[in-house]
Amino acid sequence: MDLQSTVTAFPRATPIDGLDRAWTWRLNPVLNFAGALTGDGTRLLQMNQVRRHDEALARAVLAFAHAHEPELTVEGRFLTCVGGFEAPGYSFDAVAAVVPGVHGHHRVQNPDLTPLTTIVFPAYRCEFSGRETLEEAEARYHKMLATADIGRGPMPFLKMRFDNPRTDAGSNSPGRALARPEVLLAEIPELRNAPGGFVEYENHAGDVRRVEWEQNGTWVLSDASGRRELRLDELLPLVAESLR
Repeated sequence: MDLQSTVTAFPRATPIDGLDRAWTWRLNPVLNFAGALTGDGTRLLQMNQVRRHDEALARAVLAFAHAHEPELTVEGRFLTCVGGFEAPGYSFDAVAAVVPGVHGHHRVQNPDLTPLTTIVFPAYRCEFSGRETLEEAEARYHKMLATADIGRGPMPFLKMRFDNPRTDAGSNSPGRALARPEVLLAEIPELRNAPGGFVEYENHAGDVRRVEWEQNGTWVLSDASGRRELRLDELLPLVAESLR
């Protein structure tokens, strides 16, 4: 496949100023795309934007992806992330990449292009563990990360399991599973008056913490450094901060 000819044939394809072999294109006013060929010209680095479009951000993301191609295209990884990214007006601190087997873009209208496309997007370092399985990468990309929304905030990587004898709620499997931070922060207060209950969670760095309620009315946070008794209003901010 001649990648350059393929991309320049997209609707409204326009070169991106200041970036070699890079273009923007759009299907409608809502869906906007930008892409650049890799250094060897064998792959397309593509960024998607929905509703709000910013060509300067797309240029910055694609240039950063170009500079970090080896790190973003590690063999055997489904989601990759490189920190150190900055763009004026945005709080993103990383650029991430997702492999064809996860993203599936172009498979309907141009299936031969799918395996040659790596989707890149501005992101937050706390959103990736570097240990995502294929199933976890699919869930993160398709269900949990609004990767095409350039106005989004962070969705920290989180895996958790819990058991609450008082509410009879808990995890369906013995291992920790992907969850949204709001679920974790909602389940911790529910441990009140639930002796034997717990919430255990893992952040992007692989740090594991456990929260329990003591019958004296305090909360206990346990991690590799030991145990701390806290009030709920002290505990919740600490938990939230540990995910960032």
